[in-house]
Amino acid sequence: MSTERASPRFSELDAWGSADILQALWEGQLAAVAAIGPALPAIAAAAEAAEAVLRRGGRLLYVGAGTSARIGVQDGAELPPTFDWPETRLGFAVAGGEGALVTAVEGAEDRTEDAALWVERTEIRPEDVVIGLSASGTTPFTLAALRGARDRGAVTVGIANNPDTPILRESAHPILVATGPEAVAGSTRLKAGTAQKIVLNLLSTLVMIRLGRVYRGRMVAMRATNTKLRRRGVTMVAQIAGCEAEAAAEALASAEGDIPRAVLLALGLPRAEADRLLTRSGGNLRAALAAAGPT
Repeated sequence: MSTERASPRFSELDAWGSADILQALWEGQLAAVAAIGPALPAIAAAAEAAEAVLRRGGRLLYVGAGTSARIGVQDGAELPPTFDWPETRLGFAVAGGEGALVTAVEGAEDRTEDAALWVERTEIRPEDVVIGLSASGTTPFTLAALRGARDRGAVTVGIANNPDTPILRESAHPILVATGPEAVAGSTRLKAGTAQKIVLNLLSTLVMIRLGRVYRGRMVAMRATNTKLRRRGVTMVAQIAGCEAEAAAEALASAEGDIPRAVLLALGLPRAEADRLLTRSGGNLRAALAAAGPT
């Protein structure tokens, strides 16, 4: 596995000066970003498959061990506030349990029985999307969870940093980001971790865009849970509806903070009509505006 291999280039790394070490680490981060380019078609295919089943009420579930688990939890945890993704349709399988997110649990990644139990208890179904992350592509816990999810008909996405590994072979949508050896051999929190985080950024954001939770580059489905976000919501309504901030704030208050509904209200639609259009469009503001016609 290339991610475990020691690179001759860094054999004297610990004897270098700080500036030279940082230069090497920084170059590794740039290489991680570049390695994602060839994976873009696979990411797009995975996002489209995910969109199709999530529209039917499915869940988005992340599986991993160690660094990969932490990266998955970070990505998933940001979806509810950013895109109003329901917590009831979000889940995580972390090798060793939630405590392993902050403290390493010895041998947790080898416990395939824990993964099988998670699949059973979670009642994985065909409408679900299960994303497994593993730098090596061989983590037993993650592989067992993906296999169980696949057997139940779920959409499976495998993200790994080594080619031709089990997680890639056994996922319906394999995503390979070949980042190669690390500056610190085997420390996949470096290049491999960066690449995994970027892949999830791209994948989950594309899914949310395709589900209509973004309009004109704005996160119109966000939850306005603090002063900064409430101001941002008012600005979005004012910009999209072409009205003054005061009118936008009034519309947002009438819409109980729902930005797409507030836009329609600010454009002069009655509340019942705005609700009808949003229901018919599945909450997609672009589709609701098109159905509303000139306002």
